[in-house]
Amino acid sequence: MTGTATGEKIAAMAPKVDESDFGQAAETPSGKGAGDENFPVGSWLLPARLRPHVAKFYAFARAIDDIADNPDLQPEDKIRRLDRFEQAIAGQETDDPALATAHRLRASLRETGVTAQHCVDLVAAFKQDAVKLRYDDWDDLLGYCALSANPVGRYLLDLHGEDPAGYAASDALCSALQVINHLQDCSDDYRTLDRVYLPQDWMAAAGVAVAALAEPASSAALRQVLDRCLDATAALLGQAGQLPGQLRSRHLAMESAVIVALAHRLVRELRARDPLAQRVVLNKAQTLCVAGPSALGALARRILGRPAPRASSADRP
Repeated sequence: MTGTATGEKIAAMAPKVDESDFGQAAETPSGKGAGDENFPVGSWLLPARLRPHVAKFYAFARAIDDIADNPDLQPEDKIRRLDRFEQAIAGQETDDPALATAHRLRASLRETGVTAQHCVDLVAAFKQDAVKLRYDDWDDLLGYCALSANPVGRYLLDLHGEDPAGYAASDALCSALQVINHLQDCSDDYRTLDRVYLPQDWMAAAGVAVAALAEPASSAALRQVLDRCLDATAALLGQAGQLPGQLRSRHLAMESAVIVALAHRLVRELRARDPLAQRVVLNKAQTLCVAGPSALGALARRILGRPAPRASSADRP
């Protein structure tokens, strides 16, 4: 489905919000929280004064993501709910208590001076999730990541007063994280939502159908597609490795160094393990073994003025 067709389909499903919507439930909580994420969300590495703002942004993102991923909602209902969140974040609706998560973030944005566009882009991504179930190729998938993931990094850079020149490396990191998450969840996404983020042209080239995602283990053909995605993700992480050295904030540089390192580790795990046969995640011990040295290394490099290390050959395509 092309971007234009997707936009037209979303528009056709999006009724205007009227007074009858007010007071009705908007969120559909999944029960997931920051502790369920692969990567630190508002961790102690960030300045204490900014953590409450990051928490509000995460709560907003979590709420709209839960709506998009709710298998019990019809696409038109998802879009209607997401429209309400978009109107609230834009200040077009300010009273409905069902949209308190958006109201809190709108106040945070006003206090910090960060643009609401990052939030609007996230809403657009999750509206797309309501109607778009397949991605033609890698560029099509990265177009989705530009809305669903990259705004998160851009928000953090803006919140810390960083130069927008850092957007490119941040975008590469966020897109890589999004693809890693897609690979981890590829079976569940297909089984529960009939949603497939693997590039369809790569699947066709490997001679594998989407039904292979419902199998208990990856076939050789599907493994070929997964590895091709990991190769492209590793290339993104090569660009993302520049990010810590580009940042003025010591705190954000340490946080980003940890996230880059965790992403590299997850790429290695996904190469070695089968996401259809098991949930490929890092346990607490593995996370600490990666995070501690990465944060300290980033701090030491800033003190000594040394460049960040290059990605290991194991992580390169």
